Amino acid sequence: MTPLAFVISLPVRAYRRTFSPFVGHNCRYQPTCSAYAMEALEKHGGLKGSWLTIRRIGRCHPLGGMGYDPVPEPQDRHAPKAKPTSEDTPDA
Repeated sequence: MTPLAFVISLPVRAYRRTFSPFVGHNCRYQPTCSAYAMEALEKHGGLKGSWLTIRRIGRCHPLGGMGYDPVPEPQDRHAPKAKPTSEDTPDA
């Protein structure tokens, strides 16, 4: 976890230790928003992990969805994109 992600995760850790036991287990999504936040911060770092967490919390309302909603896997931005080969293009 990056240093920024660690600092951002401190309020999430505090929530999980103090308020979460009293709120109950009535989450709409799996994993819970706090578990999602911790995983997003670990996988994506402070900035993108925070953005993913904010988006997830924004979806968590009575008219929102429910079910399994995993943290997306990080994409390697520096990986070369695959160029289409003659096998990928249809014959004319």
